[in-house]
Amino acid sequence: MKIGRIVLAVSVIAFLAAGVAVAQSGGSNSDVVKVSMTAQQFKFDPATVTVPAGSTVVITVTSKDVTHGLAIPAFNINERIQPGKDTVVKFTADKAGTYEFHCSVFCGSGHRDMKGKIVVQ
Repeated sequence: MKIGRIVLAVSVIAFLAAGVAVAQSGGSNSDVVKVSMTAQQFKFDPATVTVPAGSTVVITVTSKDVTHGLAIPAFNINERIQPGKDTVVKFTADKAGTYEFHCSVFCGSGHRDMKGKIVVQ
C-alpha cells in the first residue's frame, strides 16, 4: 500500500514537472480538459498538452507581452491572443495523434520557433 502511494506521488510530480497543466472533470464519455496557457515571446507555456481522445478541450490563453495567435490547424483553430486578455479556445480532440500548434501572428524575431504540440491519446 505504501509503495503504491509513493508511485502515485512520483507520477504526479513527473506529470507536473513535464509542464502539462491539465485538469479533468466529467464522466467517461464527456471528459472536459481545461488548460491554462500563457503566450510570451517566443514560447507557449505549457508547450505540450496531453489529452484523452474524445475529450472536449478548453484552452484559456493569455499573452504576457504582445499580440500573439494560437493556431491548431488539425482542429481548425486560429485565434488572436491580445495582451492581458483571456482568450478561450474550445474543440473536441476526436482523433488520436500528435498535432502542432503555433503562433499565427508575427510577434518578433523568434516568431517562427513559437510552437508546441497537443498529444491526443
